[in-house]
Amino acid sequence: METNVEIESEEDGLRVDELSQNVDQIFIQVHQLEKRLNEVEQFYSKSGRKQSNTSKASSVIRDKDKDKPVSSFKRRQQDASRREASATRRMQDLMRQFNQLLQKHITYPSNFSRPFLKPVDVVGLGLHDYNEIIKNPMDFSTIDKKWKAKDGSGYTNVREMYADVRLIFKNAMKYNKETHDVHVMAKTLLDKFEEKWLQLLPKVDEEDERRKREEAEAQSDVQLAQEVTHAKMARDLNVELDVVDKQLKSLRDVVLQNCRKMSTEEKKALMTVLTQLSPEDLNKALLIVAQSNPNFQATGQEVDLDIDAQSEATLWKLKFFVKDLLQAQGKSPRSVGGSGNIAINNNVNQSKRKFVTNDTQVRPVLKKSKKA
Repeated sequence: METNVEIESEEDGLRVDELSQNVDQIFIQVHQLEKRLNEVEQFYSKSGRKQSNTSKASSVIRDKDKDKPVSSFKRRQQDASRREASATRRMQDLMRQFNQLLQKHITYPSNFSRPFLKPVDVVGLGLHDYNEIIKNPMDFSTIDKKWKAKDGSGYTNVREMYADVRLIFKNAMKYNKETHDVHVMAKTLLDKFEEKWLQLLPKVDEEDERRKREEAEAQSDVQLAQEVTHAKMARDLNVELDVVDKQLKSLRDVVLQNCRKMSTEEKKALMTVLTQLSPEDLNKALLIVAQSNPNFQATGQEVDLDIDAQSEATLWKLKFFVKDLLQAQGKSPRSVGGSGNIAINNNVNQSKRKFVTNDTQVRPVLKKSKKA
């Protein structure tokens, strides 16, 4: 917005300073709104939200607007917490069954399981290359500690226990030759273990599928919560942008009211530029005139524009409009405010525009193409 407008006297300088401060405050508001708007746009562009979720979010927002409790959304959050607690209990039960399976079958007979009950005594047995060959040692006592751990370092899934048991036997088979007793015992116990695991596996698979469904539902609830937040943010932004827009319009009207009167030479220069506008830009200029003059016919094939009959506010709106157009086109108007001269392009298409001028009035008849 132009803040360095031309005023009738220096006494209006204080008024201009006040307007300039108002513009600065509005710029700060717009900058803050822009950051929030970017956040909303990034959320929807990156997440690719589905229309169904958006509709649900809008419904929640509407309920809130009507001062109704958003009970359904809160209830889903509570249901998600209960599902998570129930899933944890079911998994703990599966791990108990798995642990019982180990105690009853895998460690029998005892002479077979004895080498795997505790960590390998690398020093006592003189196994100097053990840690080089076996990168992840494992034994049943370590599994038992992780199973009983209460500090969050223990198992969270029965498949983790299954993997560690297999690791015990795989390590023993990897380090010892096939003819070695430890290798034979490890292979025997591994085969027995796999047979028992197959009995428990259907329950494990069923639980995995159930957890996937529940996790998908929980994720959907999280997405809906984000939808609700950003839908409300978008709604609030619309309201605040409307307020800022009204402030800008009011400020613009005040600025235009304080502008000096436009000279005859400036009006001539302004009309010269108007006659050179493209059909599309000419339509925009004529709509500016129509905004303050409801009787002005801006949509006719031939438009009669009496420049002297226009208000000062309309004239300055047109002047700022053509100035912005020239700057956007890379042209440099010598001045669109102070001296009243506007740099123009002399290649006027006279076949589409004709003038009626005299000493007191600049009054062209603007002919618009069918395209416009």
